[in-house]
Amino acid sequence: MNSRSYLQIRRIIGVFTTRSFTTMSTRPFALERQFAVSAVRRACALTSSVFNKLVKNETLTKGDKSPVTVGDYAAQGLISIMLKNSFPADPIVGEEDAGELRADEGKVLRERIIDLANEALVAPRVEGDKAEWGIGPGQTKTTDELLDAIDRGNYDGGRTGRMWTIDPIDGTKGFLRGEQYAVCLSLLVDAQVQLGIIGCPNLPLDLSNPDGERGCIFVAVRGQGCQQIPLSGASETTLSMPTFTPSSLTFLESVEAMHSSHSTSDIISSIIGITRPPIRMDSQAKYGCLARGDGGLYLRMPTNAGYREKIWDHAPGCLLVEEAGGIVTDSRGLPLDFGVGRTLGENYGVVAAGKEVHAVVLDAVQQATGVKAKA
Repeated sequence: MNSRSYLQIRRIIGVFTTRSFTTMSTRPFALERQFAVSAVRRACALTSSVFNKLVKNETLTKGDKSPVTVGDYAAQGLISIMLKNSFPADPIVGEEDAGELRADEGKVLRERIIDLANEALVAPRVEGDKAEWGIGPGQTKTTDELLDAIDRGNYDGGRTGRMWTIDPIDGTKGFLRGEQYAVCLSLLVDAQVQLGIIGCPNLPLDLSNPDGERGCIFVAVRGQGCQQIPLSGASETTLSMPTFTPSSLTFLESVEAMHSSHSTSDIISSIIGITRPPIRMDSQAKYGCLARGDGGLYLRMPTNAGYREKIWDHAPGCLLVEEAGGIVTDSRGLPLDFGVGRTLGENYGVVAAGKEVHAVVLDAVQQATGVKAKA
């Protein structure tokens, strides 16, 4: 690893105060929280490195997503190898598997992925990191070890026991544009999200100051609130959604209309009386923004008949919003079901809003879509 890469990863990883960890040492899931912050912090450094090396400095053909593929695999391998060393009995529901990387034609892609994953693994440990997680100088892993770690993400999910979900790069097009994407990790126990964490390397700490400091991690443990931690290493802050009225709402929605129906959102806005233009960004960064009070409303209304949402796309963000004082349901008012498998099953759409306005928003959604409320 060259000195420039070393310094870049060191800067992104940052320095977190001892107090951030010791004050939580006796709380439920304290070790898992500490681990998750460390893993997502490293994955954010890795994906930023991928962008700088493979997007900014390479000429891509139209539609070429190879940098995203490299980042997805490398970040999942990084987090999975850390999970193997930390919680070896816990299964993983991940987005990727290493099948194509093992083939002869995958050699070039495979070598890039292994190099980047190892670069992130061997970066110096900082406050809160543990050597037993398999990170720090001298922790280089073999190709087979990393490919096997990626394949640990093949778990089918279920209603009982512990499991982790990984979405290594959520927001493909945002990542390629150098805009918003997220590294997402969650821990579920008996199909209930207990820990959710979302890393947003490009997100401003204050959305009203887009030219200010960027890069943050959102983290929530059930019953312990939601916090924002700057990637720079500054102290974390606890988030609480402000009180919204229907007229003060602003939509948080996807940039791509194919991901969530903009036309449906327009109808819902008209019903509620929302006049402010939507805040559009890619990825689960929207959940983090909602938790800290940006906008007040996030909808994801399917555009394809029969599409089922993946659990890794919503598990971390759902807990962030709930712990910040909001409510997350599907469009019928049902809670999101993370125990069906790798998808949300029969849940249709996602409606996330502050508790004061959620019922009003849900009613408008049902009027606009014709979806019936739960019996």
